Amino acid sequence: MIRKGLLAIALFLSIALVAPMATRTTSAAQVAVGVKIYDRDHKDYHVWDDNEIKFYDGWRHDHPDFQVDFRKNTRAQQSAYWNWRHEHHD
Repeated sequence: MIRKGLLAIALFLSIALVAPMATRTTSAAQVAVGVKIYDRDHKDYHVWDDNEIKFYDGWRHDHPDFQVDFRKNTRAQQSAYWNWRHEHHD
């Protein structure tokens, strides 16, 4: 009887230790999620994701007066970026 109890406890502990590792996803399986930002001048939406961040970082390299956080730029600065972005497609 004691052996069955020990076996049940050991099985329960094994499952409790392995379950978090089984539910963990790898970085390759994760999907990048972006935020949609509306472009008033062109009347369209842009998905702000890792790809857009790369373009914006390149833009900021040439325009150092722009904020790191796109949302903190003035409306005129955001408009200038979207005009440039429409000329430079993926």
